[in-house]
Amino acid sequence: MVWKLIRLFVLTCGVSGLFTVLGSLGGHSFGGTGLFVGAVLGGIIGIALAGLVARRLRLIDHRSYVPTVIGGTIGYVVAAVIAVNNLHTPVVPILSLSFVGFGAIVGSVSKRNMR
Repeated sequence: MVWKLIRLFVLTCGVSGLFTVLGSLGGHSFGGTGLFVGAVLGGIIGIALAGLVARRLRLIDHRSYVPTVIGGTIGYVVAAVIAVNNLHTPVVPILSLSFVGFGAIVGSVSKRNMR
C-alpha cells in the first residue's frame, strides 16, 4: 500500500511537472500571461493524465480517479501560488511541486475512507 502511494506521488509530480513545462513553452509565444496560463493548463492536463496512468498501473482503483485528480489539482494551485511568489530561487518552485503529489495521495485515500 505504501509503495503504491509513493509511486502515485512520483508519477503525479513528474507528469504534472513535465506538462507544466510543455504548457509554458506553448504559451510563451502569447506573452507573460500566455506563459502562465499555458503552464497551469498543462499542469492540470498532466494531473489528469497521471491519474489515468495510475489507474492503468493499478495504483488507484477506478472510483478513486476523480478524487485523485481533484486532490492533485488543489495541490497544484497551492504549488502555483508558492512558485509564483518565489520565482527568485529555482529551489522553492521545484519543491512546491510536491504539493501536487500529496494532494493526489490525499484524494486517493479520502475516497477509500468514504466507503
